[in-house]
Amino acid sequence: MPIQVTLDAMLAKRGMTARELAARVGLSETQMSLFRSGKVKGIRFRTLARLCAALRCEPGDLLGHVDGPEDSGDADED
Repeated sequence: MPIQVTLDAMLAKRGMTARELAARVGLSETQMSLFRSGKVKGIRFRTLARLCAALRCEPGDLLGHVDGPEDSGDADED
């Protein structure tokens, strides 16, 4: 997957646990675990905004992009 979740780095930077963040933003620990591992198919903007507010960061601090084979020939291209 060319989108990488970099949430763990921000958690470490803020000295916060995933459990604490999940409680602050109203996610279950299971949902938080799935997001951290990159095993989700999407995230709601509202949830992303709550994560950013709790961590005092920008969306780009939680998600990154790496070029890979899945980037080429995608049906979603403009």
